[in-house]
Amino acid sequence: MNIPTPDLVVDSVTGVDVVLPIAGPGARSYAFLIDWFIRAILFVAWYVVAALIYNRRWSLTAPFNPNAWWFVFVVTPAAAIYFLYHAVLEIAMHGRTPGKRIAGIHIITRDGGSPSVGALLTRNVFRLVDTLPLFYGVGLVATMLTRDHVRVGDMAAGTLLAYDQPAVTLASLGGKLDASTAEILSELLQRWPALDVRVRRELALGVLSRYRSEALPPATTGLDAATPAQADASLRTQLERLAQDGAP
Repeated sequence: MNIPTPDLVVDSVTGVDVVLPIAGPGARSYAFLIDWFIRAILFVAWYVVAALIYNRRWSLTAPFNPNAWWFVFVVTPAAAIYFLYHAVLEIAMHGRTPGKRIAGIHIITRDGGSPSVGALLTRNVFRLVDTLPLFYGVGLVATMLTRDHVRVGDMAAGTLLAYDQPAVTLASLGGKLDASTAEILSELLQRWPALDVRVRRELALGVLSRYRSEALPPATTGLDAATPAQADASLRTQLERLAQDGAP
C-alpha cells in the first residue's frame, strides 16, 4: 500500500503556518540502519577490548566459570550500549541520533514541539513491540499503513518523525503591526519554549525580515558567530522589541 507522505501544519489557526514534512518508511529505515551499524560497532568494540583486558591474553571467549566482574566489566556495558543506544542519545540530542541527523530527520510531538523525556522513553520501551517478530517487522508495517508513518512506539508516545528543514509560511502581515499581527507575535512568543529550535528560528527570521528597517542591520547579524543559545535568545529579544515598539 502506497500512502503519500503527509505534512504536519503547526499554528495555521493563528496565521503563522509551519509545514513540517513527515518522514516516511524510507527515511526511517535509512536512519535506523546507520544507527544499527554504529551501535553494533560500539558494542563489538567494547566487548573485544573489555574481554582482552579481563582475560589478560588474546582471547575473547568467556571464562568457563565467569565471576561477577566478567558481567560487570564486559557483558553489562556492552549490553547497555546496544539496548540503551536510542533512548540515551535521543534524550541527549533532543530527539535525534547520529543516524537521524545524517538522514535529516528528528522526533517531534504532534503539535510540532520537542518531545519530553517521558515521551522519548515511552517510544523506546515500545521498541519491544515494534521489533516483533524480528527486524522491526511490526514497526515497519505500521509505518507503511499509518497516515503519519508512525510505529507503535510513536502512537504510544504521541510523537512522529519530521524532516529537519521545515517549510515556514507566514500569513500576509502587511507593512505595519496591526491587531492581527500583534496577536500572531504574541502567540509565537507564548509558544516559543514548546516549539522546536529550528522551527522557531525560521519563524522569527520570517517575521523580522518583514519589519526590519533598511537603516538597521539584518536580523541575522551576529547569529552565525553566536552559540545556539545566544542566537535563540537574540531572536526572541528582537521579537519582544517588535511586539512592544512596533519595530525591531
